[in-house]
Amino acid sequence: MKQNPFFPTELVSSTYRIDFERLYEEGYRGIIFDIDNTLVPHGAPADQKAVRLFERLKRIGFACCLVSNNKKPRVDMFNKDIQVHSVYLAHKPLSGGYRRAMEKMGTNKENTIVVGDQIFTDLWGGSFMGLKTIMVLPINPKEEIQIVLKRFLERPILWMYRHSRAFSNAHERKDPDVR
Repeated sequence: MKQNPFFPTELVSSTYRIDFERLYEEGYRGIIFDIDNTLVPHGAPADQKAVRLFERLKRIGFACCLVSNNKKPRVDMFNKDIQVHSVYLAHKPLSGGYRRAMEKMGTNKENTIVVGDQIFTDLWGGSFMGLKTIMVLPINPKEEIQIVLKRFLERPILWMYRHSRAFSNAHERKDPDVR
């Protein structure tokens, strides 16, 4: 049975708790990241935690791409100290940004992961493309009104996810911070 396109493949409390070494061993080679509330709070530059994460990912062997609905200045500001591929004005959940990211990384649907904090943009788009999706909890609960409204709509989906068979098979249970 095909998984619900709104369900993430995995749910982890933070990007910084994902077992990237396991994912590399499983054959994944590219990671598409959302920026805001996935890696840093909305509008923030890359902090030392983010810089260290991308240094680690590069050492492991991953190609990475930031895919954001934001404009170029926002993406470039975050990417200044990270130095990975990027796609701005991606129009997530539409597939174009994900395709461009995979082209830039030299990856395909079978070996690319999407990491993001929003079901209706990051994860739905990745799922539609047939990519593995990892949802992380938002870093900062303070968000713009349009995102707050989407979060309200995400609640029943996350409830169903947690109570579905997909949940019992997910790696989420290994992360005690996810409730």
